[in-house]
Amino acid sequence: MNNQENNSKGKAPKPDRFQPKVLMIWGIIIFAIIALWMTNPTSNVAKNIMSIPEIILKAEQGVIVKGIIESDPSGGADWHVIRGTMKVDPSQQIIDPTNSLVNNSGTQSFQAEGKLTESNYDALRNAGLSEKRSSTMMKDILVGFLPFLLIIGLLYFLFTRQIKMAGKGAMSFGKSRAKMLTRDKDKVTFQDVAGCNEAKEEVSEIVDFLRDPKKFQDIGGRIPKGVLMVGPPGTGKTLLAKAVAGEADVPFFTISGSDFVEMFVGVGAARVRDMFEQGRKSAPCLIFIDEIDAVGRQRGAGLGGGNDEREQTLNSLLVEMDGFDGHEGVIIIAATNRPDVLDNALLRPGRFDRQVVIDLPDLEGRADILKVHAKKISLSESVDLTLVARNAPGFSGADLANLLNEGALIAARYGKKEVSMNEIDEAREKISFGRERRRLMDDEDRKLTAYHEAGHAIIQAVVDDGVLPVHKVTIIPRGQSLGSTMFVPKKDMLSYTKKRLTNQICCAMGGRAAEELVLGDISNGAAGDIKMATKIARNMVCDWGMSDLGLIAYGENQDHVFLGKEIARNQNYSEETAKSIDREIYLLIDTQYKRAIEILTLKMDSMHTLADGLLEYETLEGKHVHEILDHGQIQSEVHPTKREDKMEKPIAEEPPSNDTVKSVEKKDIDLGPDAAGLPAS
Repeated sequence: MNNQENNSKGKAPKPDRFQPKVLMIWGIIIFAIIALWMTNPTSNVAKNIMSIPEIILKAEQGVIVKGIIESDPSGGADWHVIRGTMKVDPSQQIIDPTNSLVNNSGTQSFQAEGKLTESNYDALRNAGLSEKRSSTMMKDILVGFLPFLLIIGLLYFLFTRQIKMAGKGAMSFGKSRAKMLTRDKDKVTFQDVAGCNEAKEEVSEIVDFLRDPKKFQDIGGRIPKGVLMVGPPGTGKTLLAKAVAGEADVPFFTISGSDFVEMFVGVGAARVRDMFEQGRKSAPCLIFIDEIDAVGRQRGAGLGGGNDEREQTLNSLLVEMDGFDGHEGVIIIAATNRPDVLDNALLRPGRFDRQVVIDLPDLEGRADILKVHAKKISLSESVDLTLVARNAPGFSGADLANLLNEGALIAARYGKKEVSMNEIDEAREKISFGRERRRLMDDEDRKLTAYHEAGHAIIQAVVDDGVLPVHKVTIIPRGQSLGSTMFVPKKDMLSYTKKRLTNQICCAMGGRAAEELVLGDISNGAAGDIKMATKIARNMVCDWGMSDLGLIAYGENQDHVFLGKEIARNQNYSEETAKSIDREIYLLIDTQYKRAIEILTLKMDSMHTLADGLLEYETLEGKHVHEILDHGQIQSEVHPTKREDKMEKPIAEEPPSNDTVKSVEKKDIDLGPDAAGLPAS
């Protein structure tokens, strides 16, 4: 009743701090120890061991105060044990005052055992000693075995308790680990989920069906047996499932796909069956399986063939979802970011009737997500969440939550009470490009980095069509890069034309071209640029049909064996075609490299001015780059760079040696379709 009252008040039930069963067991153990000690009450008293004749003599002298005569059948028919106390001679007590056998009253305890004749027995009786009934054999056996029983019981109690704590009991090894979500604890509703309106509409139909099934059944509709939520990491799949749990008035179980996987074959299948058994008892109910790709991968594929345990678990899941003995009223909601590795039998209608795609949010979705998370943060009135959303393309819901949290942490480190736009911009740069690292670069490295970044910025400012302008150029090391050229798209980049892709390759080649033109030498700083340009060029030739090889896809069979794909690979083009592909990729990159050299040759003065500005200010904004191109010099004010060592609570960072700086491979701009607007280092 107490737990129910706590749940009705919106509080989680408090766990029992001490179980009555444990208290009872410990009480029995303590009682047994006391009883064992009480069976021999005089065992802790020092005694004077005497012979039977001596006891008879003391009895005749009248010095025995009291005593007990007890028969002992173990020694024979006439064998007796005599215990009691007797008076001590005062003269003897003075001679030996340290005698521990003598107590403060001038008496001492004695004990004697042996055979008693009838005359001796009568003499002791006349001296005032009383008789005591001898102990039974059952009592002797009990007293003898009680210590062993006590030790065995204590060990059994400790071992069984340890086993239950470690593995929840040996008999529960195949039990499901699904947990019923408490509705009143950290309740999440659809109002807490933003940026995926279409996905909310899909899953809200399930909630409506559970609330009013008659509305759907009247026209012949049936509830979907399963909903698979697909999307990149951090887009809110698990959060949306929590919202379904918060909105639905039915039991909601949650479990991870990895909870089914064990080293013992058959355990996962048993847990699947037990999970559906729990769901059937609570039907109608919802069961959410997070990261279902851990158990639902394609069967019989991959390196080394199939996995017996995982495949048996998947087979059990398939049968339980839509087999001969299907379970009505148990709805499965699963989430994964790898739907391509799932088994086809798992994806068919009847098991997962509906696939809900939760993609990265657009501009409006990012703004809504920021508004949800901004409720918990003290933001300044100058913060424009729409502008923040515009400057964060490609950010997922988790990234946006982390963005505001990092801004709050930075503001706290500066000693501010509110988060302003400056802290949010700094947090965005820290998340996207890495934390500033004030490395000890000498003049040669700073000059090399300045011209490298100036080459990127000049070319992007020249070839840009207004969609991907230069946001900031810096020679301050961030992450693994020694410098960065940052871009902020004016809109979400949903598609890429051939012209924009070639412009991106040209911009990527700007750093290497600037090094060759100005310094007369090249460095390893363009390693990231070359990888990114090669990736774009290969996609243009093999996947997008943007070359003279025609509209043919040459990029098939690129799946990884370890992700549940087949080992066999069929080369669907000839060696001659492979040479042609390599030649087309080379021509694309080489053409744009020559184009970059031509642009920088024409804008040589602007590149020198921009490099000098970077050496002086370390960081310049995009407007300064355009001012140099248009007017030949920087006209607007340059705000000094905020050094992290000027914070209220600085974090000391040991600068690496020059050898370490030179050995770091710079990662240049990643202007590819997957990450437009990332830094050029």
